[in-house]
Amino acid sequence: MTQGRIHSLESFGSVDGPGVRYVIFVQGCPMRCAYCHNPDTWDMNGGTLMEPSYLIEQYERNKAFYKDGGITVTGGEPLMQVDFLIDLFTLAKQKNIHTCIDSSGIAFNPDNAAWMEKLDKLLTLTDLVMLDIKHIDPEKHKELTAQPNENILKFAAYLNEKKIDMWIRHVVVPGITDDDKYLFDLGYHIGRFTNLKVLDILPYHTMGEVKYKKLGLEYKLKGVPAMSKDVAIEKKQVVLEGIRTIRRELGLMK
Repeated sequence: MTQGRIHSLESFGSVDGPGVRYVIFVQGCPMRCAYCHNPDTWDMNGGTLMEPSYLIEQYERNKAFYKDGGITVTGGEPLMQVDFLIDLFTLAKQKNIHTCIDSSGIAFNPDNAAWMEKLDKLLTLTDLVMLDIKHIDPEKHKELTAQPNENILKFAAYLNEKKIDMWIRHVVVPGITDDDKYLFDLGYHIGRFTNLKVLDILPYHTMGEVKYKKLGLEYKLKGVPAMSKDVAIEKKQVVLEGIRTIRRELGLMK
């Protein structure tokens, strides 16, 4: 079986999908999000090599706590290690464990037939994808993450085509991702997907700044204040209005 490069493990995750979950943080990510609070996961060659069977054994030790949860693989970027995910989720499904991938979608590569074949196999073993859309505007997305968003948005459409349940996450950063036009556009884009089950609008926090200092990295958002939860709730309403608008236009709701 393919070993995974693992950054860390969390036994009792409560914000990483439905229920209480065993959370596997993988190593390696090509995104360079300005607000990333795990820059220590960027290195593709870091982490500790672990067998899928070992990780399932760790899950089984506490499985009584996971009866309404399951396993979530986050990162880093899980889809950079698609072979490992196939092996891990194959074992998980043999034990009827709910499987979730928390992804930025950046690894989606529709022009690579071999990779897409692997992805299709993985999706047959995947119950939920939590997709983090950083910015709906292509240029703003590049400024924020140093990567384009074209394939990320194609990934969302592909998950819809494959009927894989999808949760959308979006971090609201003051002065960067909190513009109502872009938030409405985000809702208008994702509202056409019938596999959309949950919308998480997350307020930006500054807790990652300390980690950057320890790693000797420049924190690009130094001085940007944390977003209040109350404002994040207001911003979620803007996204929801975008969702409702496109769904009315498409006849998906009255």
